[in-house]
Amino acid sequence: MGDALDSLVMLLDIEPIEVNIFRGVSPNEPRQRVFGGQVAAQSLMAAGRTVDQGRVHSLHAYFLRPGDPNAPILYEVDRIRDGRSFTTRRVVAIQHGRAIFNLSTSFHIEEEGLEHQMPMPEVPRPENLKTFQERLAPWADQIDETLLRARSIDMRFIGELPWDEPARSRPPRQQLWIKADGELPEDPLLHACIVTYASDMTLFDSILMPHSIRWDDPRFMGASLDHCMWFHRPFRADGWLLYDQESPVAYGARGLARASLFTERGDLAVSLAQEGLVRYRRASKAG
Repeated sequence: MGDALDSLVMLLDIEPIEVNIFRGVSPNEPRQRVFGGQVAAQSLMAAGRTVDQGRVHSLHAYFLRPGDPNAPILYEVDRIRDGRSFTTRRVVAIQHGRAIFNLSTSFHIEEEGLEHQMPMPEVPRPENLKTFQERLAPWADQIDETLLRARSIDMRFIGELPWDEPARSRPPRQQLWIKADGELPEDPLLHACIVTYASDMTLFDSILMPHSIRWDDPRFMGASLDHCMWFHRPFRADGWLLYDQESPVAYGARGLARASLFTERGDLAVSLAQEGLVRYRRASKAG
C-alpha cells in the first residue's frame, strides 16, 4: 500500500476501549468538520467487529451534528439482534457528550436465491482516463495544494469535473471510476468500509450540477443529511468500481442523490442513496 492508503487503513483500525465501545480519531488535516465518509466507515467497522458471521448487506445512517476533527470519536455499538441468517447492529458516534452520527446496519450469511440486475452503462475504461491530479494540473496555482497530493482513493472522472464551469447548468448525472490506491488485505469488512468512506466523496456533487453554484460559494450551505448503502455482491475495494450517480430531485432545501457501483466485469456490487441539505444562507440582520 502507498502511504495515503496505509493512513486510511490505520484510520479505520479503531481502538476497542470497552465491551461494545470503540474510539476513532481523525487525520491531522485542516478541516472544519469531520469528513462524513470517515465517521460512516469507522461506525461500520465498529459494528462489524462485534459480528461473528455474515457480511454487511445494508446500512442506513443519519448525520446529526458536525464532527470535531480535533477530538476523538466514541462509537457505542448496540447488539440489536443475532439471528441465524441476519445480524443487526446500531452504532452511535459521540463527541463532547453528544451524538453526531447514528447508523443501523445488517449482516447476512451467504445464501442462494433469485438473481437479476440492471446492465452496467457503457463507459471508457479507467486506464484510458486521466488521474485526478492530472485533471487538476491546469488549476494548480489556484487551488489548495492538498488536493494535488497522493490520495488513498484513485478517482478517474468520466467527462467534466463536477466543479468545471459552475456558471453553466448541466444534467444531474456524474460517472467516475474509483478504487483504493494500492493492494488491500483479504478482509471483506475492510473493503466494505473503504468503499463506504469513498462513497461520500463525490455523491453530493450530482445534486449541485444542474445549478450555478459550487461548494465554496458563500451564498450556499450544503451538508449530508443521511446515507444509505446496499451491498449486493462481494467485491474488492482495490479493484476498479464504476460509480454511476444521478440526482432525480431537489426541493424544500433538500436534494436526493442515488448511485450504483459496478465491478469491472459489470456486476452490480453496491446501490446507494444520499439526501443532502441544499440551502441558500440566510442574510444576517445588521445591528
